[in-house]
Parts: sequence; structure tokens; C-alpha cells
Amino acid sequence: MGSAALFRGAASRKGSGVKFARGSSVMRRCTTQGQHSEELSSSCFVSLDRMPPEILLNIFSYLDVEALLYIGCVNRRFYHLARDNLMWVKIYSAAFKSKKSHWNDSSVEETATCVSLLTVEDKEAGYWKKEYITKQISSVKAAIVRILEHINPYTGLPMKTKEALRISGIGWAIILREKSGKEHIMQHADLSLNDTSATVTWHSKNWPRLAALSTLDLYGVTPLLMDQKKTHDPNCPRWLSLIAKYDLSNLSTSTMVGCDRLVRIFCINPGLLVGLWQKDDEVAFVMASLHFYHLVKRSTSGTATLPYAIPPHHPYLNDSLERGLQGYQLHIDMHGGGVFYLCSTFRNLFSRRECIDNGYVKFEAISLQNNREHLPLIGKVGLAWKSNVLEGFIKDCFIVDVTLLDEDTRPFWCVSSPVCMRSAHPSDGTNFLGHTYCVDYMDTEGGLRAELVWIEETEEYFIVSLSIYLSIAKFNFGLGQNTEF
Repeated sequence: MGSAALFRGAASRKGSGVKFARGSSVMRRCTTQGQHSEELSSSCFVSLDRMPPEILLNIFSYLDVEALLYIGCVNRRFYHLARDNLMWVKIYSAAFKSKKSHWNDSSVEETATCVSLLTVEDKEAGYWKKEYITKQISSVKAAIVRILEHINPYTGLPMKTKEALRISGIGWAIILREKSGKEHIMQHADLSLNDTSATVTWHSKNWPRLAALSTLDLYGVTPLLMDQKKTHDPNCPRWLSLIAKYDLSNLSTSTMVGCDRLVRIFCINPGLLVGLWQKDDEVAFVMASLHFYHLVKRSTSGTATLPYAIPPHHPYLNDSLERGLQGYQLHIDMHGGGVFYLCSTFRNLFSRRECIDNGYVKFEAISLQNNREHLPLIGKVGLAWKSNVLEGFIKDCFIVDVTLLDEDTRPFWCVSSPVCMRSAHPSDGTNFLGHTYCVDYMDTEGGLRAELVWIEETEEYFIVSLSIYLSIAKFNFGLGQNTEF
């Protein structure tokens, strides 16, 4: 499948046998004649290691798909037996019945038996298991693609991303690597779905020591079977899709974006926030901001070592008659801890040649000189955080989601990241009736700059300036155009 499968067995080894959980298909409650049915033995132990393969295969044939995958993780012998083609072709035939025929249960088994007898000698061991899993994944992915077809005209993103995430059972995990090579895998603890992004949080009682850590890898975690009709079990077989790699040595003063009396928080692009305890400088929590743009693909279609490559999209920079770029659209959200401070769309943005400076194209959404464009932030601005034991609120920090659409209303630059407000002077020397702050974000493709003024009388922030900057490397240029800017 091109990605690493992560299995957690449902059976645990003990001595020379396997002890199955109560309720398993191979478990039989032990009762004594004359006793009530509630008087069951405290445990029923089935020793399997010495059983002939024919008996084990007969036992395995009563297991469902997930149980077969679990049992294959117990030991080498069970792994090979649980790949039996005859067993898996029956499962395959029952799951993917031909639409042209009206099969009943008996005909399914008969057809599967006939097919397997004809092909089992020609196919390698595990062929039908692989075919079943591949087709199961493909069928659900096709359903997800259909869900994502309808586009929101304001954001240019699929309208039902939240539904696609729910159906697919996608989760997220981080792998912390120590300098010694030891790995720590953690499933996400909290998830908040916003209008255009997901905020994912990890917290634990047993974080490894920060001094021992070297890197952090962020993965999408997808159930191997992705059954739309079942509630997703967090311990079911699943595979990993790499989203981003982070160097934890970058936690320095330059990456610190805020603090309160308990924690300091550090931001590493793209969109990772690491909280450290003030007391001992150890990890308190990790938070990731994931923009919805291609999030399902990034969380499912990468491998354990390579992330999904988003297809490149390069609009043309048209400089005929000095028109530059026309008809761009910006959707921006500002939020923190489930509370939205701003949700707004700006249409008909443009940038002319005189707006291109130092290799960046500038789009102005809110002008400092136009009071009618100034917008308030609603509520007490800050970022809520939570660890396994404590929680808090860091003032003047929040998450910003930026979705910039080109003239064809296709997403062109999308980012979700924690930011902070810092005290500043107005860029043009204008004196406002309040203190001025600025918010800056920059990565290799683009950036954002906003100026805000704190109005003491109404106790609210007003955005008085908002600009987007994009590297000219993101644009194509028509033949014969002058690209020296």
C-alpha cells in the first residue's frame, strides 16, 4: 500500500498459548451443569500453539476481518495461517458481491470456493487478503471523493470536509524521536474542527525529557479498513501518512509566541505549537493547526516517510496594460480555543506592478487610510490551552487561517498557524486613539501582516490594516514578460 501499517493486537501472548478476550468468536463461556448461566468461569484459556493447522484455520474462519488482522500479529505461524487464500477469497466475495447477480449466503460461499480452488495454486500466499484490503480502501476513498466534490464559494474549499473526516475515521499522531533513536508514539487527545482548519492537541502524563528529543513527526492515522458503517475503534489496524517533520532544536526565543504564568509556547512552521512548563522547561502539550486545503489527501495519501505532494498551481502574472493581478479573494478566520474573533471574506483584491517589492506581491485587504474597512475582533483575544492536568489562556495569541483564491476562485495560498500580537508603532505614523499592535506571519511562500488598535473605551481590538504577501516564485510569467522586479 506504500505506507506503514500500524497494528495493535487484540490478543496478548501468555506462556505458550493465547488468551482471547471474553466475547471473541473463538471464546466459549465455561459453565458447570446445574449452575446458573451467570456463573461463568473467571477465565477460559485455550492453548493453540500445538494445534494442527487445519484446526486453527477452521477456528480462524469464524473471525471477522479485524480479528484476522489482529491474530496475524501474534506470531509468525499465526501470520502465515491468517493469510490463507481460501479464507480471504470468501471474505472478498461476500464483501464485493457482483451487482449483476443476486447472490445469497450459500451461493457466495460456493462461488468463493470455486474461485479459490481454481486460483489458489496460481496466487501467492496472502493475495486475496491484499486484494480485499486494497479494494476496501479504494471503495471508501471513492466515497470520500464524492463527498468532497461540492465547493464552498466563499473559501474555495470542499463544503463537507468535516463529514469526510468523520466517515474516514482519520486521526492524527505524533512520533517523538530521541537523539538515541528511541521513538514515542502518541495519538491525539483533543480535536476542534473550525470553519477552514482543524486544531489537534496532544497531552500526556509521560512526556519524554525535552533535552533528549531531536525531532517530531506529524502523521495522519487512517483505519486500515475504513468501514463507513462502524464506529471507529482507536485501536483498530491503521496506517500512517506523514504530514510534516519538525526540528525541536528550533525552540528558542525567536520562535516563542506567548506565555502565561504556567507555560511558554513556541511556534514552528508549518502550524506546530509546543507548550513548555515554566517551572522545569519540559513539554506540557503539543498543538497543530491543520488547514482544510487537501487535508484529507495529506492525512491519507502519504507514506510513513514521504508526505503527499500537493499538485502545483501557478497562476499567470499579467502585466499587460499594467493590470497586474485581478479578482483575487481572501477568506480569513481568527480564533483560539473554539472561540472565533474574526471570520471575513474580502473580494476583488488586486496587485499591480508597483505593489511588487523585494520579490513579493502585495494584496491589500484592509487599508489603513479607509476607516470604513476597519473591523473589530469580537471577544477577549487569546489562545486556550490544556494539558493532562491543567489548562490556561494566553492573552494576545490566536490562530489565523488564511485562504487566498486566484481569479479562477481556486485556492492559491492556504495556511493555518498560531500568531501573536506585539506592540508596534503605526506603519505610516498615524496616531490612533489607542495602542497599536501588529501581527506578522511569514513562510517560504508568503506572509501576512495586520495592524490592530486597542480601543480602551469599548475594550476591543480593531484591525486597521491587513495585507497578504506572496513570493513571485509562486507565479508563472507569460512569454516575453519582464520578470525583473
